[in-house]
Amino acid sequence: MPDQPTLSRGLSRRLFQTAVLGAALVPAARAQPGAPAPAGAAANGARTRGQPVQLGIDGEFGLVNSTSAQAVERGVRIAVEEINAAGGVLGGRPLEVVIKDHRSIPARGIRNLEEFIAMPGVVAVFGGRFSPVVIEQLPLIRKARLPFLAVWSAADAIVDNGSQPNYAFRLSLRDSLAMPFMMEAAARRGIQRVGLLLTNTSWGRSNLAATDRYAAANDTPRVVATAWYNWQERSLIEPYRKLLAAGAQAVLLVANDDEAATLVREMAALPPAQRMPVLSHWGVTGGRFFAEAGRYLKDVDFSVVQTFSFFRARKEPLERFMATARKLGIQRIEDIESPVGTAHAYDMTHILAKAINLAGSTDRAAIRDALEKVPLHDGLVRRYAPPFTATRHEALTPAELLMARYREDGVIVPAER
Repeated sequence: MPDQPTLSRGLSRRLFQTAVLGAALVPAARAQPGAPAPAGAAANGARTRGQPVQLGIDGEFGLVNSTSAQAVERGVRIAVEEINAAGGVLGGRPLEVVIKDHRSIPARGIRNLEEFIAMPGVVAVFGGRFSPVVIEQLPLIRKARLPFLAVWSAADAIVDNGSQPNYAFRLSLRDSLAMPFMMEAAARRGIQRVGLLLTNTSWGRSNLAATDRYAAANDTPRVVATAWYNWQERSLIEPYRKLLAAGAQAVLLVANDDEAATLVREMAALPPAQRMPVLSHWGVTGGRFFAEAGRYLKDVDFSVVQTFSFFRARKEPLERFMATARKLGIQRIEDIESPVGTAHAYDMTHILAKAINLAGSTDRAAIRDALEKVPLHDGLVRRYAPPFTATRHEALTPAELLMARYREDGVIVPAER
């Protein structure tokens, strides 16, 4: 995929050129309404005034049926439109988005990161959905001292990586929040025995570790069996039957959209007494799961953990977001595919812009330090006070979590139970 900005689904070429590029080319004289930058920015003088500050996105854009990278791009671009309309950063420099496609392949992700590192205008990189890709990128992130912003990937090791200083920041779900919340959701439904159905990757192992920690401190629900499957398995019915035979009353699923759709189709063909409730991690919402499995969901009790719902958003931040989104062709919240990715990326971009101004320069190490010092951001997902600190690079808490379901039209909405 070329390095030039690409378009998410739903953003027309005409709207993109007039809205996004128009905002990016705001002249310095028009930048005065923006928040003033520290004195360090002034030292750069006319040499840098008006020069774009670049934000990289490395995601799975070319993966068939995936919508997660496009959701991240959408959130970044909506925030960039707002920031540039208010004068950009550092006293008049517009933000510019640069896209690279790793297609969920770690080797491509490493190559893309090397290319971003070599671009002097890139101050930070947003990651995509797949934790295994990000985990393979961590040594390079550490070596290059490039701020990495995780707005979807959930493996604990992405932030808990042992680096000092740590260049990874997450505004997203993490497995050690997701699995306990899903266990508690099962317990609230009176479920006493669960089975784990996990992908055989670092993401699956991260979730197993999170569940083991929860089980060590809680009696119920009890994990009666764990079954594994490989990425892009054509059938998940045998590992599912293993959990059923072990006495599980529900399945905690860690899967992406393709494998989850396969499981739901196979479960729907079983006798009703053999269809256990499925409580799923959120990878399924990063692709066209509903297109593949939607007509079977009437026969399967399927819910998914989320960190945010546009249907529960606070009024003022939502109105501000939608006013800008409409300029880019998004008329309703129902039109937003993979909504958590969009909301996370939107908030993270605004936080990053504040950190750039606080740093007073585009120096990557200074921006990393400033991300730990942004005092407040009143965002779409939550009010961050502060978003990050020197000892906490996770922006979300258990308070944001909810279980959700797919509506008959494929829209993800908060679950009643």
